[in-house]
Amino acid sequence: MKHAFIFPGQGSQFPGMGKDHYENSAFAKKLFEQANEILGFRISDTMFGGTEEDLKQTNVTQPAIFLHSVIAFKSIESARPDMVAGHSLGEFTALVANGTLSFEDALQLVAVRATAMQKACDVNPSTMAAVLNLADEKVEAICAEVQQETGEIVVPANYNCPGQLVISGSKKGIDIACERMKAAGAKRALVLPVGGAFHSPLMLPAKEELQAKILSTKFHTPTCAIYQNVAAKAVMDNEEIKQNLVDQLTGA
Repeated sequence: MKHAFIFPGQGSQFPGMGKDHYENSAFAKKLFEQANEILGFRISDTMFGGTEEDLKQTNVTQPAIFLHSVIAFKSIESARPDMVAGHSLGEFTALVANGTLSFEDALQLVAVRATAMQKACDVNPSTMAAVLNLADEKVEAICAEVQQETGEIVVPANYNCPGQLVISGSKKGIDIACERMKAAGAKRALVLPVGGAFHSPLMLPAKEELQAKILSTKFHTPTCAIYQNVAAKAVMDNEEIKQNLVDQLTGA
């Protein structure tokens, strides 16, 4: 039997995340303290005692989810993946799971990614929304319609599964699009608990900053393939992996 490990992305954070691991595992506690040192602040304190709003800040959310996911993965003694994948940020956890990146290097990349994306969010207030039970073609058409009529950026971002497509854009654009999605028959058009318009053109400045850091980071030979967001196929080549990590910031 083959085993696939899929890791979560931004939006899966919650107050108290990782506290049980910290209190009951010496290994987890060591990794938390190592992360605190690498990041230069006690992210563990925010994870354990912060509010939902504290954890929603992109420069906190991303390293928090990455850290929590790595610890959860490494806590499974029999974890031997035959394939890995991750939702957006989760690709970095996946690359630790298949040996492509060390924990330390991956966390530093996540920190750069999160800080760069936070800066992009601060410049352009933006968000994302999940649209349920509406044909992809209709969602795409409404996004294009809103952009053309208002000049606001609204684009399809995450094709999660049939009947669930996440859109990304300016707050005003997303609000308008959500109303039109519901009027067109969507079961729900729900704004997500994220700090910005990820996987949209609004992340272009972050893309350039992340690319520079990725090019200076050591990537090892993967032990198994990763199925990346922008490729939707098995990838083993490190140069392709790097480019896909960069491209996913602005691409669907």
